[in-house]
Amino acid sequence: MTILPQVFDWLRLVEYELLLFAAFWFVLGALDEFAVDLLFVWFRLTGRIGERTLPKGAEQAPLAGRAAVMVPAWREDAVIGEMIAHTLRAWPQHDMVLYVGCYRNDPATLAAAMAGAGDDPRVRLIVNDRTGPTTKADCLNRLYAAVCADEARSGQAFAAVILHDAEDMVHPAALTAMSQALVEVDFVQLPVRPMPQPHSPWVAGHYSDEFAEAHGKAMVVRDAIGAAIPAAGVGCGFARATLSQLALLRMDEGGKGPFASDCLTEDYELGVLVYRSGGKSRFLRLRDASGDLVATRAFFPSKFEAAIRQKARWIHGIALQGWDRLGWSNRPLDMWMALRDRHGPLTSVVLAAAYILILVEFTLGLAWMAGWAASEPVDPLVRTLIAISFASFLWRAIWRFGFTTREYGLAEGARSFLRIPMANWVAILAGRRALKAYVRTLRGELVHWDKTHHAVHPASTTAWIAP
Repeated sequence: MTILPQVFDWLRLVEYELLLFAAFWFVLGALDEFAVDLLFVWFRLTGRIGERTLPKGAEQAPLAGRAAVMVPAWREDAVIGEMIAHTLRAWPQHDMVLYVGCYRNDPATLAAAMAGAGDDPRVRLIVNDRTGPTTKADCLNRLYAAVCADEARSGQAFAAVILHDAEDMVHPAALTAMSQALVEVDFVQLPVRPMPQPHSPWVAGHYSDEFAEAHGKAMVVRDAIGAAIPAAGVGCGFARATLSQLALLRMDEGGKGPFASDCLTEDYELGVLVYRSGGKSRFLRLRDASGDLVATRAFFPSKFEAAIRQKARWIHGIALQGWDRLGWSNRPLDMWMALRDRHGPLTSVVLAAAYILILVEFTLGLAWMAGWAASEPVDPLVRTLIAISFASFLWRAIWRFGFTTREYGLAEGARSFLRIPMANWVAILAGRRALKAYVRTLRGELVHWDKTHHAVHPASTTAWIAP
């Protein structure tokens, strides 16, 4: 028993350091989010932001020019057929051409894509001449080359290039909305709306909470203050001339198209480059005549390990590769947004420290109840930081509840409180996985398409189809 006092003294030291570390970063993060909250409230009160409701029949409006929709696909035979079929139903405009990228060693995806396309002349199936998987960016560059070739052959240029993934369920009004917006801006992004999955209310459900708040508040504020709008890779579009300029820039650097083949989040990077090159970007929040959000719907990972893999790829590409590839701007607004985008690794460390602190507190509490250790007063500074951290946690939970409830109803809003630990654990483990993957690339390992497996397309499980 003589060693116990020394052990508990050591635990108290660990407790103090963890408290100070976690509380400091929690408070700093709270101030950052509070600034966004204040801007959101101010813009709402002054009428600078809001959701425009489209008139009935807006989805049938003609496009503002020809639109090329690019969909990369590797081992997506379970969803690509339904995606193509639904997109063709939802977007009947003849000025739309759907470019689907497949691989020569993935006959199942190619067959499913052919079945989904049927005899619709608006579909172009492009087979990559390289053995898959390469990277998503490489597949997109192959599709871009096909777009350029078709323009040269027909003498007709596209006005817009739209990006989507094989698992996406498009909204009927989305294409028209993006096409018309790209007359005035260089890049446009629509919200992403994860679909609830009853069999996975916790893992899949936490995506609903995060996207409801991020695409209902943070991205709206970024648009209002004129900051960079990062591309989500789905439900986003580029003016054709802008994408051509970015392609020339990449090719001067030795690339094969506008998308960086060695980047895990080539879409995010492209959106930032539009802003940094002086282009105009727009985040569109619209609702159709029936009140549905004009957004890209999709099933997100429902398994814990799959969620970790997906978020690790985001952290690796946006935070770690983004630091290397995009650097830091000397413009305060751009620097603030870059800091917000790249806090993933730090968030993982801070959350891990907080959960270790809980274990330490639990151990010391048991020791105090057993009479093995005496309680000690908490330093006033630490007490203040803890109080602010706890208040900010409640504040954040209330905001998340509000945005989740608005999009998914009261039941999902209530679950958003309970899903916070799940989101934290995914973030911790994803940060760890991302850091390990990043270190491997520093040692010379090539990045690869660590894609998410998709088993079901939303259109095959819902009655929500184009009117």
